[in-house]
Amino acid sequence: MKTKTVRNKNELVRDKSLKWHTYEAVFGNSQKSPSFKRAYSEEMSRLQIAKQVRVFRNLKHFTQKDIADRAGMPQSVVARIESGERGITLDTLGRIASALGKEIQLT
Repeated sequence: MKTKTVRNKNELVRDKSLKWHTYEAVFGNSQKSPSFKRAYSEEMSRLQIAKQVRVFRNLKHFTQKDIADRAGMPQSVVARIESGERGITLDTLGRIASALGKEIQLT
């Protein structure tokens, strides 16, 4: 299979070899499954937490290392949380929230 390197968004739009699919076409009937809905909801929640941690950290002009030091954890943990590649325990989230001067609020 031939791989193309795309340099920018305009090139991506012009690349006719790419095929776009709708959410419905990709997930179809699986989105009706209770287990799919639960997994999708959990994934979206995890990504939202990752985004909020990054946003609040940037608003305070802290580095990942600053937050990690304040929370008593390695910087790599903060990086993995912010990237959304890993889940987060409530304990870890509480330590990060405290380092950011925030409280956890479950709704």
